[in-house]
Amino acid sequence: MSVAQWLNNLEWQGKSAPRVQGIYSPVAGGDGVKRRMPGVGTPEIFFSKNIDNTRLVKVTDHRVVRENRMFAMSLAVLFFVVMVYAFQHFSSIEYGYKIEAQKKQREELIEANRALRLEEATLRDPERIDVLARRMGLEAPMPGQMQHFDNTASPVSPMLASVTDSSIAVIAATQ
Repeated sequence: MSVAQWLNNLEWQGKSAPRVQGIYSPVAGGDGVKRRMPGVGTPEIFFSKNIDNTRLVKVTDHRVVRENRMFAMSLAVLFFVVMVYAFQHFSSIEYGYKIEAQKKQREELIEANRALRLEEATLRDPERIDVLARRMGLEAPMPGQMQHFDNTASPVSPMLASVTDSSIAVIAATQ
C-alpha cells in the first residue's frame, strides 16, 4: 500500500479525507541499482485546495500610491539630470575634437600662406624678371624714354588721364 492510498483511507475528524496526490520515488531503481540523489526517496505529498478569490476586493493604499509616484518622479528627475550631464560631457568631447581639427586646419593654412608668400617673393624678384624679359627680347629703357610725373594735386581730388601720340598726361580735374 502506498502512502497516498493510506492517507486516502484515513478519516479526518469524521469527514472524508481530502483528495491526496503523491509521488513516491524509491531509492533503488527497477534494475536494483541504488541511486544517491538528494531529495530522492522521500515521498512528496500535495494537498489540492480549491481557493475562491472572486469575492476579494483590492483596497488601494493612497500612502503607498503616493510613495510610488514620488519614487517614479525622483527616478525621472535623476534620469533627466544624468542625461543632461551625459549630453554636456559628450558635447565637450565633440567640441574638443572640433577645436583640435580647426587648430590643425589653421596650422595647415599658415603653412600654405607661408609657402605662397615665399613663391610670391621669388616671382617678384627683379633679377628673375630681368632674365625673363631678356629671354622675350625686351631691353632696358634708354635714357629719355621714361617720363616722371609730378602729382601736385590732392590725392583725394579726381584726376583725368589723356593719351597723346607719344606720351601719357595726368591732369587734376577741378570744378
